[in-house]
Amino acid sequence: MDAPKAGYAFEYLIETLNDSSHKKFFDVSKLGTKYDVLPYSIRVLLEAAVRNCDGFLMKKEDVMNILDWKTKQSNVEVPFFPARVLLQDFTGIPAMVDFAAMREAVKTLGGDPEKVHPACPTDLTVDHSLQIDFSKCAIQNAPNPGGGDLQKAGKLSPLKVQPKKLPCRGQTTCRGSCDSGELGRNSGTFSSQIENTPILCPFHLQPVPEPETVLKNQEVEFGRNRERLQFFKWSSRVFKNVAVIPPGTGMAHQINLEYLSRVVFEEKDLLFPDSVVGTDSHITMVNGLGILGWGFSKAKLESMETYLKAVKLFRNDQNSSGEPEYSQVIQINLNSIVPSVSGPKRPQDRVAVTDMKSDFQACLNEKVGFKGFQIAAEKQKDIVSIHYEGSEYKLSHGSVVIAAVISCTNNCNPSVMLAAGLLAKKAVEAGLRVKPYIRTSLSPGSGMVTHYLSSSGVLPYLSKLGFEIVGYGCSICVGNTAPLSDAVLNAVKQGDLVTCGILSGNKNFEGRLCDCVRANYLASPPLVVAYAIAGTVNIDFQTEPLGTDPTGKNIYLHDIWPSREEVHRVEEEHVILSMFKALKDKIEMGNKRWNSLEAPDSVLFPWDLKSTYIRCPSFFDKLTKEPIALQAIENAHVLLYLGDSVTTDHISPAGSIARNSAAAKYLTNRGLTPREFNSYGARRGNDAVMTRGTFANIKLFNKFIGKPAPKTIHFPSGQTLDVFEAAELYQKEGIPLIILAGKKYGSGNSRDWAAKGPYLLGVKAVLAESYEKIHKDHLIGIGIAPLQFLPGENADSLGLSGRETFSLTFPEELSPGITLNIQTSTGKVFSVIASFEDDVEITLYKHGGLLNFVARKFS
Repeated sequence: MDAPKAGYAFEYLIETLNDSSHKKFFDVSKLGTKYDVLPYSIRVLLEAAVRNCDGFLMKKEDVMNILDWKTKQSNVEVPFFPARVLLQDFTGIPAMVDFAAMREAVKTLGGDPEKVHPACPTDLTVDHSLQIDFSKCAIQNAPNPGGGDLQKAGKLSPLKVQPKKLPCRGQTTCRGSCDSGELGRNSGTFSSQIENTPILCPFHLQPVPEPETVLKNQEVEFGRNRERLQFFKWSSRVFKNVAVIPPGTGMAHQINLEYLSRVVFEEKDLLFPDSVVGTDSHITMVNGLGILGWGFSKAKLESMETYLKAVKLFRNDQNSSGEPEYSQVIQINLNSIVPSVSGPKRPQDRVAVTDMKSDFQACLNEKVGFKGFQIAAEKQKDIVSIHYEGSEYKLSHGSVVIAAVISCTNNCNPSVMLAAGLLAKKAVEAGLRVKPYIRTSLSPGSGMVTHYLSSSGVLPYLSKLGFEIVGYGCSICVGNTAPLSDAVLNAVKQGDLVTCGILSGNKNFEGRLCDCVRANYLASPPLVVAYAIAGTVNIDFQTEPLGTDPTGKNIYLHDIWPSREEVHRVEEEHVILSMFKALKDKIEMGNKRWNSLEAPDSVLFPWDLKSTYIRCPSFFDKLTKEPIALQAIENAHVLLYLGDSVTTDHISPAGSIARNSAAAKYLTNRGLTPREFNSYGARRGNDAVMTRGTFANIKLFNKFIGKPAPKTIHFPSGQTLDVFEAAELYQKEGIPLIILAGKKYGSGNSRDWAAKGPYLLGVKAVLAESYEKIHKDHLIGIGIAPLQFLPGENADSLGLSGRETFSLTFPEELSPGITLNIQTSTGKVFSVIASFEDDVEITLYKHGGLLNFVARKFS
């Protein structure tokens, strides 16, 4: 029986845009007077529900719940059907691999593999995984840093020779320089931009050369990630609705803002509001966009406006009638907001800049935990001398060793990036410098940032301080930094120093940037530059100078901090429309490397059994035409006994692959050297690597072990092993596994491999006090039962040691929130909640997860 057509229950709401148009839309304003006072975000949610109402995934009851949101907001959940999906490469590669593997499974079950496609338009950006091989102090001397076949990459698109400098030809409107500048650390040397991807001076559209480090990193990245890029290109060819943004363009969230957002969708003459679900935590930044007109004709703009007014989504502040009713109106006193950073281990721990010095001292004193490092009082003043590039420097607790400016989240606003540039300019002019051992880098969200930093003339000053553009990607924020120098590493080890990273990213979990850097702070771009100049976070900017000028005069932060008026003036002059038009052309044109990259176009992907990047996963190996009855979990051992706030970083790391890890052993056995390991994020298309990387975070605290380590106990033998090795033994013995956890299990970034990995380790259920909602959904989506202790109970209160075995039987008919009984090998019986929230989740679990459900649907 075919599923009912989406929107069938509300066909009576379909209207024609106007008498002369063939465009149609669902006029949701006809649902009654309640619509007139809905918040705008709820109106978009309601339209999507009406348009996609099929009686199963979206029910008429869900539509009415959204319309009556004010009384239902605290006790019901509703599905959401976005207009489009946005993936970055870390999450895009496993999604596309899943689709490719699903085609194989559908064919095996006798279905048509060509029917397997993403259900809605999907954009995929491939710059997220940028690694820093070359920066002002991190140019690797190995012939092939980071791995990959550079000979192949070189054949694709060798760098062109240095072109003649293009003069400004006397245009008085060009406020910046179109040449390489004169203030670079090494005479400002730049090389040419890759063919077909020019940066243009926005005032007269003359090419501006890309910094040399960008080109070098892009060259290595293309060679390193050739297999992944070929797979992405195959995906864009064979899957409907999939578009790949070429490499060297920018990060997902910023490209979403600058290029992908549409405000109003038009699909087969049906108009509906743009909405997006993305696999990057910054995608919600697009909420800040209103109506955009970039690249649209006047007629199309008018048509868009007509539609938005018809469904009452066109806000007019001149007319206050029909003002939306909100559940809460928050008033903010801007005078109460003070400059802040967050850290040293979690992004939610805010620290006022004025309190930074005292707070860091408190962290040194506190016992090891979410903030503390427990450094003995007599050790807190320790200093270790290092020799670097012919000079002597001193490191202590609080010394900055990593400083990265990334236009991430709100930091993609031109104002804060320009503020960093202006601060750098004033610092250089005052004679201030950044110590050379500090790993500095500048990773813009897109070429637009390079445009306005270059045209405004501040880029050479940033470069002078070491903040040279290394490419367009998350880089440091996901742990893809070049190694620290041996001198720094030895000093940190010798003095057991709590050194610091400072970055304008959004995640700073301990060990994420570098396993030897224990304290990491998130800050605005200008503050990153300021702390890099200071060389320490153990400073009070109000009373202590950043340094001295050539005459010995103290220079304080307030001496070089740009005024709001300065930043605004530069922004008005240099962030202009032609930049965004150039970005559109660049994306649609691609670049020579990408355009010349060969990729298959077969219906089924031709898996290379020797590949260590792309591998057909085993999710569908035991797939049957119909789902089998739910199986009991009998005599399961506990793989891990975890505490509170276990993040997806702990479960599925994205950063570097440790040389002594299970994943490293796997890659070494396939002939790779450590320099060719790349990162976990880059290898998410290989389930063998990702399974071995599950729970491989060095900061994982397993109560069985009693200290941070990616280890556990294999109880039948009593051995302490890597988590993967223990799980592998359990699977050979036919023993199912569960995980015990505390509160907020699965917090942090949304990662499908944080559920897929445990599933492939043999985990059948997780028993926790509470879950991060998205991660719990992922567990259900892969076929792991999310079990929850009864309120007020936990493993300790129930007297569980984790060394018992656990048995659980599911009833034939599951229902949302049903209570189940668990029996242990010690004879203890206790009740838990099966944390399924609706019939859809139960249906997916009975199918063994979302992937199996969809594969059966296509078969």
